[in-house]
Amino acid sequence: MMRRWICVSLIYMTALSGCSVGPDYRRPEVPTPEVWSGEKDGPVATQPSIVTTQPADVSSWWKTLKDPTLDSLIERAIESNLDLRIATARIREARAQRGIIAADLWPEVNASGSYHYRGSSLNTTPKTTGGAGLGKQFRNSAINSGVGRVVSGPTAIPGPGDIAGQALTGAVSQTLQNNASPKVSRGQNLFQAGFDASWEIDVFGGIRREIEAADADIAVSIESRRDVQVTLLSEVGLNYVQLRSAQRRLEIARENIRVQRDTVELTQTKYEAGFTSELDVVQAQAQLASTESQVPLFETAIKQAIYQLSVLLAFPPATLLEELEQVKPIPTLPPEVPIGLPSELLRRRPDIRIAENQLAAATARIGAATADLFPRFSLTGSIGPQSRTINHLFDRNSVGWSIGPSVSWPVFDGWRIRSNIEVQNARQEQALAIYEQTVLVAFQDVESSLTAYINEQSRHRSLARAVEASERSTNLSNELYQRGMTAFLNVLESQRALYTTQDQLIQSEASVVTNLISLYKALGGGWEVMEE
Repeated sequence: MMRRWICVSLIYMTALSGCSVGPDYRRPEVPTPEVWSGEKDGPVATQPSIVTTQPADVSSWWKTLKDPTLDSLIERAIESNLDLRIATARIREARAQRGIIAADLWPEVNASGSYHYRGSSLNTTPKTTGGAGLGKQFRNSAINSGVGRVVSGPTAIPGPGDIAGQALTGAVSQTLQNNASPKVSRGQNLFQAGFDASWEIDVFGGIRREIEAADADIAVSIESRRDVQVTLLSEVGLNYVQLRSAQRRLEIARENIRVQRDTVELTQTKYEAGFTSELDVVQAQAQLASTESQVPLFETAIKQAIYQLSVLLAFPPATLLEELEQVKPIPTLPPEVPIGLPSELLRRRPDIRIAENQLAAATARIGAATADLFPRFSLTGSIGPQSRTINHLFDRNSVGWSIGPSVSWPVFDGWRIRSNIEVQNARQEQALAIYEQTVLVAFQDVESSLTAYINEQSRHRSLARAVEASERSTNLSNELYQRGMTAFLNVLESQRALYTTQDQLIQSEASVVTNLISLYKALGGGWEVMEE
């Protein structure tokens, strides 16, 4: 009957274990624009790059810049960057944590063995002394000693020389000795071995909800690693462009320093010849010194960019100095930049998927907390031999076993469980708000980067025209000054304007490329390369 009841209980609990309390996760709906604001009138034609709404191909965006050195730096960063190694280890940690939680679905079996030696206290051993008990023992001893009869009265007591008296005396003595010093065994051996098992049946799905949350945590760690890679590749690209920009600006500064030194020599010669005042010489020297003061700044920027690139590649700061000190041009823009539609962004950006999986984990933990309101059903059992001697430990008759279900149900816990459910609900609300905020920020990043990329190209074209005009102005002012047809101040002003516009043009050229890299980052590009 008991076995039948156990089987029925197991079948019933197994059937119930198919349900899970708590809410199921559903992806929230967020408003998504149909097109980007800069694309409402169709593709934006800029020079030299055209932005289109074709499906975005940003998995290897750096290759569109056609710079082998940048390609090499990014490949090495993917292989050795320490932040990526940390993120990869966190994925392994999350997966192992999931294994710990999933283990609760299975029975727990423990093997054990022990030996005990137990000694009993003499003070707890029963004794029979005095009175009728002693008389009874006396009579039994007398009879067992061969005394045929026992008589009463003083004349009936045998003397010591009689055979019967001797037997009776010996019986009495033996009886008294037995009662005075009972022979009791104080020690007892006990050998035990066997298996103990316990199994909590997940009737209301609390463990399964924890596993669901752990799966979402694994997805969060995977997406976090992708987000780290997106950021890493953009940082490599940005630092590389800053390096080439600083090198180019240093070249322009040195070219202007050479021209301005010629101007100082010219004014000095004219001053010594009496054709100009000392003021012209001093002004020329001041402008030369001002331009020369920019050189240390550019040299510092070059070294800092190289140091940063070295660290991003997990190298000591000065490792790449020899490789990158050679001056090379700023990477060129691709002829076309497909950015896709806003709806594609939700599936591509890792930070959005991080927020979504965090919301899924928070939703699952509501169910795990709710399951604590319901009874917990367990099945426990044990089997193993017990024996007082090790020789008989593994005999069939030494084996004992037990099995049976148990149930526990919290009746009162000071509202701890319900408070925990409220905590998990509040965390889910936070996760939902974070997800919605992340989506909005992602759209803002793309719109801002797209606007900056388009407008900087327009600015670059204007600066290019300004440089051309400044070069003509400088040539004319120098020619007129040598003829004595214009003041030296015009020469200084034209040289200052030329250097300023040339420097701004280089900065704009770098900004166009960095804005493009920022756009690629905003689109979530670069994380696929390691998974291909």
